[in-house]
Amino acid sequence: MSRDDEGEALGVARQQRDCERLADLRSWQVVKAYEDNDVSAFKRNVVRDEFELMLKDLRAGLIDGIVAYDLDRLARQPRDLERLIEIFDERPRLEFATVTNDINLGTPDGRTMARIMVAFANKSSHDASRRIKRKHLELAQQGKDSGGPAPYGWQKEDRTKVDSKAAEAIREAQREILAGVRIGTIRTRWQEQGLGNPRAGTKRMAHHHVEHILTNPRLVGYRTYHGEILHGDDGRPIKGDWEPINTLEEWEAVCAAIAERKQKRPGKSLARKYLLSGIARCGLCKTKIRGQINQRWEPGSKAARFSYQCSVVNGGCGKVGRTGEPVDTLIAQLVLEEQRARASVTATQGEQRWPKEIELEEVTQDIAQLVEAERSKQITVATLLQLLPAKERLRDELKLERARFYKEQKQAEAKSNAAELSVDEFFALPIERQQEIVLHSLSAVIIHPAGRGRRKFDPSLIEPVWH
Repeated sequence: MSRDDEGEALGVARQQRDCERLADLRSWQVVKAYEDNDVSAFKRNVVRDEFELMLKDLRAGLIDGIVAYDLDRLARQPRDLERLIEIFDERPRLEFATVTNDINLGTPDGRTMARIMVAFANKSSHDASRRIKRKHLELAQQGKDSGGPAPYGWQKEDRTKVDSKAAEAIREAQREILAGVRIGTIRTRWQEQGLGNPRAGTKRMAHHHVEHILTNPRLVGYRTYHGEILHGDDGRPIKGDWEPINTLEEWEAVCAAIAERKQKRPGKSLARKYLLSGIARCGLCKTKIRGQINQRWEPGSKAARFSYQCSVVNGGCGKVGRTGEPVDTLIAQLVLEEQRARASVTATQGEQRWPKEIELEEVTQDIAQLVEAERSKQITVATLLQLLPAKERLRDELKLERARFYKEQKQAEAKSNAAELSVDEFFALPIERQQEIVLHSLSAVIIHPAGRGRRKFDPSLIEPVWH
């Protein structure tokens, strides 16, 4: 069966009963039923596991023939039929029967008839697929939903209504993206909290699945078709008939931040284990200092869990090191105090609008007018194609500029809201978020040498370099 919407397998059960009845009439013993329920025989990228197993068993001689309900239940792609015919060529004594007609794959006439029937079944599927695609495109152009399971962020019972809990999880994750948190960190937290609607049977949500949820054009109400945003005759994106979750500014900012991150760090992880890795520098040679785990540390012990060490391997002098936790705590306290002081004296600016919005609107209208002029025969296609590319390039450049403008604005908002955090709340944040908060105030932290022997932690030897 291609589709079993109810999931009760009633269709294949009826087919099996009829096949078993036919086998009894021919005095054949049924040894196995191969069942592919809710699986298409027409789609080329779909693998029918039971069909493949049946061919394997048939070729190996474990079964002596096949009974199918109908030939188009067995194969809808000519290549699948030819694979079956090849086996019947190799084993001429194999049996074959269908409930609805009398075709024998063991004879040349039967094979010819089978090829014709599968070709017609394949054409029928093509025709149905074309009509369905055209219907979905028509629905998309009207801004209507196409049905199916509700995307994450909307109610399962009503795809047009926002699921408040899921929507808040999406917005929080987007704020984290703008504040520097990795998608991998968000994915791990969502996995632990049961968010994001992971596919049934999967142990871990895919990275691209979380990325799609956070950048889906549906969030801002845009209607898509095969992953592309649909535009109307006026050149504007078609809006769907559902409640949006994001404003255009929020959505564009997140999309731009993720795209920029991919360009800057292709294939490079943003993950770091320690707060000041890449931020702390040696007080003697000024080389960047990395955090190093203490291999002898155990839970409950008084030993330091990690330290910051100037390493010869990284090009440093190897002469400066400091226990990690006190340094992290000191820097967190100083940064939070500085940001609280700054927030108390800085008036909060209202959200600024992109200054070229009118220019973008005028260019979009120009494009729509040119297309309409060609449609009404006021200008030729040749004239349209001369004028249109420059307008389209300007429109795309302005859209990119708008996305960057709102990305920088939203990133500044996301990174500057740490003033109300306590130190404990600060360390409860993802490590990427902690580092972004530190870098919002500091350009570096200089760790000066403490001298020989065991000494108490001296905050004066930790020098923050403020912006």
